[in-house]
Amino acid sequence: MPRPHVLLSVAVSIDGYIDDANPERLLLSNTEDFDRVDQVRAESDAILIGAGTMRADNPRLLVNSPERRAARVAAGKPAYPLKVTVSAGGDLDRDLTFWHHGGEKVAYTTDAAVEKLRERLSGLADVVSTGPAVDLGRVLDDLGARGIGRLMVEGGSRIHTAFLSQSLADEIQMAVAPIVVGDADAPRFLNPATYPGGSGRRMRLAEARPVGDVVLLRYLPKPEDMLEW
Repeated sequence: MPRPHVLLSVAVSIDGYIDDANPERLLLSNTEDFDRVDQVRAESDAILIGAGTMRADNPRLLVNSPERRAARVAAGKPAYPLKVTVSAGGDLDRDLTFWHHGGEKVAYTTDAAVEKLRERLSGLADVVSTGPAVDLGRVLDDLGARGIGRLMVEGGSRIHTAFLSQSLADEIQMAVAPIVVGDADAPRFLNPATYPGGSGRRMRLAEARPVGDVVLLRYLPKPEDMLEW
């Protein structure tokens, strides 16, 4: 089965941060952009976040619009996309909001943690090992076998970095907010890594448009001969 189209979705400040260092989450998007993200979720077959983001933000990760959920059902899809996470150590609490809202869930982990996580998430999620380490290629293969054609990845930094550095991302949707964070302790969109082509390769800009006071930039990171449409 083909792997899903992988879309990295992120909101950043002008200086590239996805949050500040305060305990409360920094809201970078505006009302219009949150609605746009809800539409992207509704158009996706699965949504993935990392374990760190789950623990830090405790998100529900849902399609919020009843009309969009109804449209999915009318098209023969479940009301909510499959919710996906990855955790090398399996340290995910079953009380996290993620497990108790929306439709089906799957958690990918390692051989060492799979039994512990299956016991912890019994009745809440399908738990799958990808081998001795979390292997994102195997994650995509398994999702493809489940019929997932479009995967939306919502972070955090380690997950976005892994997908992009391993040349597994097909698209980046970046909402740039008119905010400057300027805090060295705050998280950025990407961490230091070796990226395919390095700083000498330019991504293709597919779209740039304002969404209220935010600007949406849509980049295609793979070379054109690697794109699958």
